[in-house]
Amino acid sequence: MPDRNTHDRQGRDHQGRDREHAEVLADDWQDRAHEIYGSRRQDGGIRYLRYPGPGAVEGWVVTGHAEAKALLADPRLSKNQAAQRFGRHIGLTEGPGAAMFSHMLNADPPDHTRLRKLVQKAFTARRTASLRPLVEQLVGGLLDALEGKAEAELISEFALPLPVAVVFELFGASEADHEILRIRGNSIGGGQGDGEVSVFTAENMLGYLRALIALKRETPDDDGLLSALLTDGDEDGDALTEDEITSMSFLLFVAGHQTTVNLVANGIHALLTHPDQLAALRADPELVHGAVEEVLRYESPSGLASFRYATERIKVGAVTIQKGEFVQISLLGADRDPAVFADPDRFDIGRADVGRHLAFGHGIHHCLGAPLARLQGEIALTRILERFPRLRLHEAHEARWQSNPRHRGLLSLPVRLS
Repeated sequence: MPDRNTHDRQGRDHQGRDREHAEVLADDWQDRAHEIYGSRRQDGGIRYLRYPGPGAVEGWVVTGHAEAKALLADPRLSKNQAAQRFGRHIGLTEGPGAAMFSHMLNADPPDHTRLRKLVQKAFTARRTASLRPLVEQLVGGLLDALEGKAEAELISEFALPLPVAVVFELFGASEADHEILRIRGNSIGGGQGDGEVSVFTAENMLGYLRALIALKRETPDDDGLLSALLTDGDEDGDALTEDEITSMSFLLFVAGHQTTVNLVANGIHALLTHPDQLAALRADPELVHGAVEEVLRYESPSGLASFRYATERIKVGAVTIQKGEFVQISLLGADRDPAVFADPDRFDIGRADVGRHLAFGHGIHHCLGAPLARLQGEIALTRILERFPRLRLHEAHEARWQSNPRHRGLLSLPVRLS
């Protein structure tokens, strides 16, 4: 039987060209994602696909860099309508989901402009830079816990607890909460998880966030992110509503840890599977900034940008997207486009063209937490290589990827430390 991801020439002329010929990807598609996106990119860069698994929605998937960049900033693609339609599809617009849905990632201007302006005031470059000592301390503590071990599983023991702890330090959560939050973090994205939020986790997180918000209303701290969200308004006195605060808090937790987990784990994996690049970084730790940018390009932590929904007909290459259709932009595919990146399948921490990657999006929805993710990635990669000079992949390791198309993350990362 032929593989569902391969077609004869006649089939490729029709398969995935329109909604009547949706291409259904096989269950193991993530293990060959770069090959699949590469072939679709060569065949026009936009295909009508359906990913496997629960909650999957058919729609156009864009894999070319130029098309992806243009559409990420195209006002004819609505985030709000896409969120509402997708939310109804998977039952997230009622019950606890409704109180976690009103954030800037699901909004169009002018609502997006207002929400981002208010949140950005609590997420400044100065606040991010001030977190360096905290991130250094957290990384050091996690590496201390690995000291003396012969082997470790670096997602559950390093890549996951770091950003979870950073986010909740930002929120001003107490030390007593960290173990609870770490458990919830594992249920969201770690170990064998698939990077998605379960209803049980969402309900528990909503209850926790509401309690923490109530506490910060009573006793605000000087530099906590939640306190800033609660107290900051604009010159007209506009402030976040209660649902907007819980929604933004939930978004900052989920987005703030998922991206960084994948960045750190993917970075370690890429270095350990490219010994020449690992040796170069060990010889010159100042190369870490370029290394992090290349990891972002080479294995974008977010496989797909969040849903867009066409509010009118849009021409993309030879395809016309009709009003009312979903559009998904493959960051993973765009960042391996040979029209932009020389020898795109080569991992090169000294790459000159790396700054053109789209891992954090483009346009008004460019990731607000990108500087913090980069900071954690740089510190994590630098310190783990310093601490464990014999770090290497466990001989039993086989790279397996989360099946969720929104994320590009390993299911596990077992290593030898000594």
